[in-house]
Amino acid sequence: MSESKPYPILSDDEPVRAFNDIDGSLTYSYANYLNWLFPERVELVEGKVFKMSPAPSRVHQGIVRNISNALVNYLKGKPCQVYFAPFDVRFPKESKADKDVYTVLQPDICVICDKSKLDDRGCIGAPDIVVEILSPGNTKMELLHKYRIYEAFGVKEYWVVSQSDQSILIYTLQDYGKFQPSKIFTLSEKVTSSVLPGFELFLNDVFEDLG
Repeated sequence: MSESKPYPILSDDEPVRAFNDIDGSLTYSYANYLNWLFPERVELVEGKVFKMSPAPSRVHQGIVRNISNALVNYLKGKPCQVYFAPFDVRFPKESKADKDVYTVLQPDICVICDKSKLDDRGCIGAPDIVVEILSPGNTKMELLHKYRIYEAFGVKEYWVVSQSDQSILIYTLQDYGKFQPSKIFTLSEKVTSSVLPGFELFLNDVFEDLG
């Protein structure tokens, strides 16, 4: 975690109503995050605030819809559940107390099979599958910061979906705790999942009806 000064938690803290009132030199926790009432969507990465992109594009949302529909249909009657952004996933290092959680992300799609990780505010702990759809301008964030977090906290599969290339790359967590990348799957191919045996996702279905 960053060595910059942690932002204090005070019982009489006033809600923060403007994003510009956030001090980028400080380290914030999930307890601070819950006190932010400004409209901008943000994520916390080791206590640092990252402003998310404006409302996702129609194509981005179409891809989310197509992948989510395939997952939801497959998981009917099964214990795993599908959620999509905005949906907070907290990554605690040790204590799960709000003041001790410094990383909070909003994956585009996540699959969670351990219901004990779910509460009224989202998920606390690593989802089994995380899907991120890359948009112009967020590639570095997804591939660097989020890759490292998902790997370190034990996400079993991390799917990276490229709008521009119409492709999917799947990172699978190995027994030694590191991600192993798949080949790049493109149109006319299908992807499968080690987490969801029997599941098949056809790339043509992911990128259809987006025009």
